[in-house]
Amino acid sequence: MLVSWWSGGITSAVACKKAQEKYSNIHFVYIETGSHHPDTLRFKADCETWYNKKIETIQTDKYVDHFDVIQKLKYVNGPSGARCTRDLKRMVREKWEKLHPEITGYIWGFEFSTKEEDRADRIKLAIPKYQHYFPLIELGLSKKDCIQLVIESGIQIPEMYKLGFNNNNCIGCVKGGMAYWNQIRKHFPEIYNKMAKLEREVGRSCLKKYFLDELPEDAGRGQIPLVQDCGATGEGCSTQLSHAYYSRE
Repeated sequence: MLVSWWSGGITSAVACKKAQEKYSNIHFVYIETGSHHPDTLRFKADCETWYNKKIETIQTDKYVDHFDVIQKLKYVNGPSGARCTRDLKRMVREKWEKLHPEITGYIWGFEFSTKEEDRADRIKLAIPKYQHYFPLIELGLSKKDCIQLVIESGIQIPEMYKLGFNNNNCIGCVKGGMAYWNQIRKHFPEIYNKMAKLEREVGRSCLKKYFLDELPEDAGRGQIPLVQDCGATGEGCSTQLSHAYYSRE
């Protein structure tokens, strides 16, 4: 069985479609974090119609969302990555893998770029147990190309892209910078205030220079509100945990 990871983002959506056109016996999987934009579920339903196939949803039973992870573990982000990525995505994947020995390989939605090709190479090293396929890289498709393909299919792109965000990550991703968090403050003030309060409770900030309740509203002005894409399974961050996990087997 080939598993194609659907993350809620544009590139993974197109990668699933392209993989379906090339391979048989593909199973689509989405890891729910509890922190998605509500429109993600609309996009998921539209993609299921596009594929004429259901996307399985898997989720941890330990945490409600990324706020819950931060509050319980008293950790926001650091050199080894974000604990929310680890506990809401990576460990969920690893647990699910053990239940499915029939898995032979994974399909990933990495776009065609030097950065993403490097990321693909890291995935191969971090998870050597399986074969890995990168249809967008093979076809030379960028994120812009993927957006156009989704639009041409008659599907509305996810709301987070329409608001100017580069990815459809959790709302209030701890890996975002100043420009990103000021965009969150503008569009999702309740999320911004909740994270600002939680930062003070934990004593750690998402940002290097400021706590969110100190962040100037013009900080990051002129910058694109980018945030690192943690990917469908958390592979966008450090792959150290996965490498250690497979090294134990």
